[in-house]
Amino acid sequence: MIQYRFKRQSLLFTLVAALLLSACSRDALHHQQIYIFGTLVDVSVWGPDKKQAGEAIDAVAADFQQMHYEWHAWKPGPLVDLNVAFSEGRSIEVLESLLPVIEESRQLYLQSDGLFNPAIGGLIDLWGFHSDELPVGPPPTAEEIAALIAQRPAMDQIFIDGRLVRSGNPAVQLDFGGFAKGYAVDLAIQRLRSMGVEHAIVNAGGDLRAIGQRGGRNWRIGIKHPQGEGVIAALEVEGDESIFTSGNYERYHEYKGQRYPHIIDPRDGMPVRHIASATVIHNRGSVADAAATALVVAGVEGWHRVARNMGIRYALLVDESGTLYLNPAMKKRLMIDGEMPEKVVVSGPLFEGDVE
Repeated sequence: MIQYRFKRQSLLFTLVAALLLSACSRDALHHQQIYIFGTLVDVSVWGPDKKQAGEAIDAVAADFQQMHYEWHAWKPGPLVDLNVAFSEGRSIEVLESLLPVIEESRQLYLQSDGLFNPAIGGLIDLWGFHSDELPVGPPPTAEEIAALIAQRPAMDQIFIDGRLVRSGNPAVQLDFGGFAKGYAVDLAIQRLRSMGVEHAIVNAGGDLRAIGQRGGRNWRIGIKHPQGEGVIAALEVEGDESIFTSGNYERYHEYKGQRYPHIIDPRDGMPVRHIASATVIHNRGSVADAAATALVVAGVEGWHRVARNMGIRYALLVDESGTLYLNPAMKKRLMIDGEMPEKVVVSGPLFEGDVE
């Protein structure tokens, strides 16, 4: 690994969708904001006339509402019904639209060596994160956590036969929070393309996928300090790419001065504290979202191996001290502007040709 040290103050930053203003006209940019998945989703379309853009964005908004209903882990709906069936040891017929979500999440579970594991919904609930509000009160006891971990809920314990789904492990409880935004953004881009949109960006609370260009120029995405102002670095989206960040600053359980982040390590049932954030670029939002979660869990020692297994070509981690860990190709794409962290660690290559 190559280490770079800087004199400036260390920063903990997160990726946000800050479209940097370019010289091109805004007249052909149409956008709408939708509140879904507990976050504000911004759909921006470049090029079509206002009527076509409006119809496409309205269709995406309707799709998002349906996804929110179908995938919600604790409000009444198809996923809650499925989890009840798992807990009772019975098969259940699920919506056809839910099957590919389960199947892809199972594949990503395997590729991540189990570090992305949507089957641990019981643990997420135990820590108090199955709520629209931040958890309050004491954290779960070590005995409660150990009891769930001992049952080893995992995605490879789910079996699909047509539309019938079952699990032999009643502790399996699905929660797609680790990749739902990514999967939803992929479907939104698919919908926009089906309606003739060639240039668009769908930004779900700072996690996004962009296609095409904005007025003949690449979409440019800003990296912003979560507690500060202004853009400190930027990335240009190359054609069709997704950029997703998972971080322990987003949701957390705080009790008696101790902070317990919402990202849970499925191996021990404990919140991950040693990694502040992971940012991933991939052409598919679902993969980028799941990989960002898995890399946070993998940590400094394991992120490189997990990224390779998941086919990630660009990755960036920030640990709790503010140190950056990234591969050469990611370092090359970052356009730094402003203050830099004290320390950057550049890993070995993730793929052939991954060089500075």
